[in-house]
Amino acid sequence: MNLRVPPAVERLADRLHPKLTPFEQVRGRHTLVVKRIEADTWQRGGGGVRERLRRILDGTKPFPVRIDGVDYFADPPDGRGPVVYLSVESEGIRQLHRRLCREFPVVDDLEGENYVPHVTLARGGSVADAERVAETAIDPVEWTAERALTWDREHREAVDRFRLRG
Repeated sequence: MNLRVPPAVERLADRLHPKLTPFEQVRGRHTLVVKRIEADTWQRGGGGVRERLRRILDGTKPFPVRIDGVDYFADPPDGRGPVVYLSVESEGIRQLHRRLCREFPVVDDLEGENYVPHVTLARGGSVADAERVAETAIDPVEWTAERALTWDREHREAVDRFRLRG
């Protein structure tokens, strides 16, 4: 389950792109993962998963989100590192993540107490390059999260869209 990021975040990622060229993968699309729901949960739960998500999201009020810096995971628990990302501050995201973790299985090492809200920019390369990018000062980007979506990793597209109603 992801949150859409506003165009200002895409513009920020575009401005940072020249600093990201040393990395093996640079993201072209940017979203903010709030909770991973594994394929086996979808397969077992079918339409019931969507309804459970809809119930939680319908009860979630829109909330503020702030991107305020660049950071990195030197040794991420999943995939190649380092991972360079935009740091996200939002108590609303953390609360939503906790509610979703009570409803759906937690992905070990990535979620629950280990969850760090972020927008991935690039991955694979050297920690020294990640450190250099992380030193970049940025102007904060703030917005109100009003919509969520489910993302199909295999087909790389949004599947379901939800409005936060509260």
